Amino acid sequence: MSKINDQDYLCNEQYKDASNLNARIRIHLEFSTNRYGWFRWVFDQYDIGSPARILELGCGPGDLWLDNIDRILEGWEITLSDFSPGMLDQAREKLASQNHPFTFETIDAQSIPYDADRFDIVIANHFLYHVPDRPKALSEIHRVLKPGGRFYATTIGNGHMKELPELITQFDPTIEDYLANDNFPFTLETGAAQLGQFFSEVQLRRYLDELRVTDANILADYAFSTMRMELVKDRRDEFLRFLEQEMDANGGVISIKKDSGIFIAR
Repeated sequence: MSKINDQDYLCNEQYKDASNLNARIRIHLEFSTNRYGWFRWVFDQYDIGSPARILELGCGPGDLWLDNIDRILEGWEITLSDFSPGMLDQAREKLASQNHPFTFETIDAQSIPYDADRFDIVIANHFLYHVPDRPKALSEIHRVLKPGGRFYATTIGNGHMKELPELITQFDPTIEDYLANDNFPFTLETGAAQLGQFFSEVQLRRYLDELRVTDANILADYAFSTMRMELVKDRRDEFLRFLEQEMDANGGVISIKKDSGIFIAR
């Protein structure tokens, strides 16, 4: 099984807590050219009345809600879930001081422990490509949504940050072979067809952005937070020097294109 959807690896190593995810979030906060912000933009795409029951699958450390705490309506009943207890603990800690009450649950998206027709909204941000049996998960999401309910799912496109794996392969060509079977199984290119098996309406909206990175340390932290660098995890200093040389050769900047977006299904 690919590590992208190996639940034991994801839960106990890659996402045992939010440290890897935070390293990846940091580079976007520091160097994105679109200064409006990803989580604010994602929230803009939501059409949620009040009252409403909302379920987020794969909530991570809860940053979507923290960044939009001023936009949460009083009548929203929000359940945040993740398959990683460590990640869920950090979401609970981050949101503990906020006035709006949240419910936190450890949930496997392939077996959602709620009755049918319970939720008005289900959310899954950069999460579905981690699910081993996506048809089962999508069937469960469809089951727990009320008639006319909406499912919002963000993901990446095939070209998202492609310059980074190119740099990594340039640094050590053996890493490309190691990752040959680790293509993302739910992308902006493939997601609509998968969602269309369960939802009658599917719409895609893309977020326009890129990175202009001027700090090699932050880029190295990002790279080593991913599964790509596991074969060379003891070579961070060497990789950092490589990045610094690349940055110097390009006027102090490494440009990285982004391709992210959201599917809206109902």
